[in-house]
Amino acid sequence: MYLKNLIYLLILLLPVSCSRVQNEFEQIALSGTTMGTTYSIKIAADKDQIEKIDAEKFQNSVDSILIQVNKEMSTYIPESEISIFNQSKSTEWFPISKDFANVMEMSLYISQKSAGAFDITVGPIVNLWGFGPDYKLEYVPTQKEIEMGLLSVGYNNIFVNPEPPSIKKKIKDIYIDLSAIAKGFGVDKVSDYLEVKNIENYMVEIGGEVRTSGKNAKSNKWQIGISTPDGGVNLQRVVSLSGNSIATSGDYRNYFEKDGVRYSHTIDPRTGMPINHTLASVTVIHGSCMIADGMATAITVLGPDEGYELAIKEELPIFMIVREGNEFVEKMTPSFKQFLTEVE
Repeated sequence: MYLKNLIYLLILLLPVSCSRVQNEFEQIALSGTTMGTTYSIKIAADKDQIEKIDAEKFQNSVDSILIQVNKEMSTYIPESEISIFNQSKSTEWFPISKDFANVMEMSLYISQKSAGAFDITVGPIVNLWGFGPDYKLEYVPTQKEIEMGLLSVGYNNIFVNPEPPSIKKKIKDIYIDLSAIAKGFGVDKVSDYLEVKNIENYMVEIGGEVRTSGKNAKSNKWQIGISTPDGGVNLQRVVSLSGNSIATSGDYRNYFEKDGVRYSHTIDPRTGMPINHTLASVTVIHGSCMIADGMATAITVLGPDEGYELAIKEELPIFMIVREGNEFVEKMTPSFKQFLTEVE
């Protein structure tokens, strides 16, 4: 979609493995691959509860959940629901799964709230700029090509029916891509499964998108680090979370330069052009990881001023890293400050 460069949130926990620590809780840690990236799950509980958990069986169930999400929403699987819909030229209602419809509804909601800065139909423009699957090195399309591409873009060309779950196109060439929100949904889906299994203390992460509940193995809130925008492993800030999700998006590592002009890989769906502002990254906190994920992308497109205004209006705790000359400065909403902490 936007090919947003995910700024990985550093999870300040124990090594990934099944481990026990000399604290109030013991911990199980699981990891795997999904959605072209990795996932990790950490569960903290007392000894009796930990011993009742069959880690292998548990992980198989998680893998099955994520495989199903991919079967519904991955554009890299030709037989997925989303791929079949994209390939179809029909403008009639197309039946989909309930989860797919849920993600579609939230995507259109975020599109409306962001005045089109978030748009799941922007794929053709991303491909035009050479940032899609058929990557083109440093390709700058003409204005005419951009204008033609925009004819097949627009979230208002997609309709969703929650019951029976179905979607349809207003124009036959519309193409949807949920990569800017699907990871967040996957996090929520796995987290919901943990709660059904009466797991109270957990951290679920997919590709840097995180949801937390309860306490970690040290009997404290979960600590999540936000990396600095220099491409290194240093931390800009650390937040303390319990019962919230966090997602970060930015463009500072994904761009090319041609003829002295810097072109971000993040495309503004409203103009068909790469974003051109000083926002390096934004971190969003919300109860839903799906919403945090989508809003992080929307604010990345909007930039430091419009994005901040949207966050204030929607009462979103956000943390921005903004370029000022050769330096980076921080900008955050008042509600974000309560989450800041120091490394344990």
